[in-house]
Amino acid sequence: MTRENFIIREIKPADNFAISEVIRSVILEMGAPKIGTAYEDADTDRMFEAYQKEKVAYFVLELDNKVIGGAGIASLDPSEMNTCELQKMYLLPSARGKGLGTDLISKCLKKAKEFGFEDCYLETMPYMEAARKLYEKNGFLSLSKPMGNTGHYSCNVWMLKKI
Repeated sequence: MTRENFIIREIKPADNFAISEVIRSVILEMGAPKIGTAYEDADTDRMFEAYQKEKVAYFVLELDNKVIGGAGIASLDPSEMNTCELQKMYLLPSARGKGLGTDLISKCLKKAKEFGFEDCYLETMPYMEAARKLYEKNGFLSLSKPMGNTGHYSCNVWMLKKI
């Protein structure tokens, strides 16, 4: 499988169930808590609808017409900040280690720049080491405290990148 076999595209209504399954299965695989994470977000079950607002986007990663990952951006609440948040970035094991995470991040940051955001924030967990390395490789720097009101109180690694 090469990168050319994978497609990154905007989310469609028919993707809701598949991407919610990806998100929840990766959270469980990583041993992350169900509470205070995307696992319990109402938006996880209706991702297409959640990303139909202004200045938001969600992209799915597809292989052979099957959703195997995704990532999105949205304004970080409170929205007075000119900062977006990289949200709900999850990849099934079959998509990892192929540069696809970097491709998804690039797609999200390009869209964020088009929307006029200056910074991109994200939250993750200390034991999601591969994810942290991916974010660092893509220019995200660690912060000492969280930004905004994400509701993900179980995520205690915070990072930021100038766009």
